[in-house]
Amino acid sequence: MRNGALLTQNLISVTPSRVGRKKRWAEDMVARFAEGTFARIQAVLEGKEDRTDFVREAVERELKRRERQKESRPS
Repeated sequence: MRNGALLTQNLISVTPSRVGRKKRWAEDMVARFAEGTFARIQAVLEGKEDRTDFVREAVERELKRRERQKESRPS
């Protein structure tokens, strides 16, 4: 066997063909904001937080608030 044949001979791996982490953010959305909104967000960001983190957290808080509100209403 030539050297090239030896290198390609054992290419079967025990690792699954799909390796990597699970997608954390699977859904995308485009949204428009009033002028000046990004500057206001930038002014209140903390540490290494970015604008996308801020928006995700704000949406999550509002969803939880509305879900609680909906649960407490009589049917």
